Amino acid sequence: MSEETGERLAPTDRESPVGDPVIRGNPAVAGERAREAVEYDPSDPASVTRAAETVRSFSRSGATDNVVMLRGAAACAALVRGVGSYKEAATRAGDGVDVPFVRKWARVHDLPPSIRRHVARGSIAPTAATHIARLSGTARLHLGWATLDHDLTVRQVRQIASEVSNGTSVEQALAAREMSLGELTVQLPVPAYTELRRRGSLENARVGALLGTLFRTESP
Repeated sequence: MSEETGERLAPTDRESPVGDPVIRGNPAVAGERAREAVEYDPSDPASVTRAAETVRSFSRSGATDNVVMLRGAAACAALVRGVGSYKEAATRAGDGVDVPFVRKWARVHDLPPSIRRHVARGSIAPTAATHIARLSGTARLHLGWATLDHDLTVRQVRQIASEVSNGTSVEQALAAREMSLGELTVQLPVPAYTELRRRGSLENARVGALLGTLFRTESP
């Protein structure tokens, strides 16, 4: 739990095994395409070879499909884990594949599922996810949610990620663009809305603060 905010820290990295199609194989996220999900096992030489082939194909395809790009990211991560380094992974994948490419997409595979789900759904562009993945800790989540809330372009995400890497917080980077972190427009059922307004008035509290108490002990 954060000492400054009192909030329980949400997962900011991948928790499932590398190469496991947790998102790509979930029908609730990928629909019928979940059947096409491929698992890459870094401990299986044959699977590592398949991952190398996928990375090579991915690097040359210019793919724009979200699920296909997540599969390429999974292959990059599994290949790195299987051979032990980004450099060796790039070598195994073959000509045309360099270390920055492998590192960039392997990091996307390392993002928490709460972010990767939005990539699979198409609400966060895979190329934007590569910049979100450059960050660590809760900054990843903050930039991911800001991307959704403010419909940030890939260029904006890249610029903010660079600023955060240089020591600026996501909140400060957004403020410089006259945007805020944590501001949402929500549509509530009328009875819930009425009760929220009533409690806010009686407790002399902002409705946003009241809503925030509902999630104080839960991971976003």
